[in-house]
Amino acid sequence: MNPFTPFESPVAILPVDNIDTDQIIPARFLKTTTKEGLGKAAFSDWRYDTAGEPRPDFVLNQIQGVQVLLAGDNFGCGSSREHAPWALTDFGLRAVISTSFADIFFGNALKNGLLPIKVSPEVHASLLAQGSGAKVKVDLEAQTLTLADGTAIGFPVDPFSKRCMLLGVDELGYLLQFEREIAEFEGGHTAPYDTRSVL
Repeated sequence: MNPFTPFESPVAILPVDNIDTDQIIPARFLKTTTKEGLGKAAFSDWRYDTAGEPRPDFVLNQIQGVQVLLAGDNFGCGSSREHAPWALTDFGLRAVISTSFADIFFGNALKNGLLPIKVSPEVHASLLAQGSGAKVKVDLEAQTLTLADGTAIGFPVDPFSKRCMLLGVDELGYLLQFEREIAEFEGGHTAPYDTRSVL
C-alpha cells in the first residue's frame, strides 16, 4: 500500500442501499489471489452490458479520475470477501462514503488502503444534492471530509488503522517496523520453561 495522503477528487454517486460484495465484485472473478486487475471487474454486472461494453449511464463510466464513491446505506454487506476492497482500490477508489458499512467490509477496507467514511444522514443528503462530479477533499490525518461548499466534516477511524494507512503498511508491515526491537526482546529471554519437568 502507498501512504494515505490528503487528496481532492470528484465524487461518483451510487445511491443504492445494501450494495453487497457480490455486486462489488461478482463471484466469478474470485479465482485470483492477486489484487492486480480486479479493478476492471469492479461492479462488472452494472458497468458492462451483455456484450462487455461499458454502460454509458453507469456513474463510474461517466467520471474520469474518480477516487471517492458515495453509496447508499449498509455498503459492503453480504459475504466477507476481501476481493471487494481489492477491486475498488485497483479501480482507483481511495474512499467510500456511506451512512453505514457492513462490519467485515469496513475492517477489510481499512486493512487494504480503502478509507470507509461514515457520515450522518444529513451530510449524506447534502452530498447527494451536490451531485456526481462535485469535488471533496479527504484528509485522513485531520479526519476531515471537506465538501464542495467548504464545509468540513469530521469522521471516525480507529487510531491503529489510521496509523497503518498513513504509513502505507498493513498489520504485518507495521510489526516488521519493530523487527530489531523484537529480536532484542527475544534475545534477552532464557529458554522457555519446560513443563515436562513437573510431570
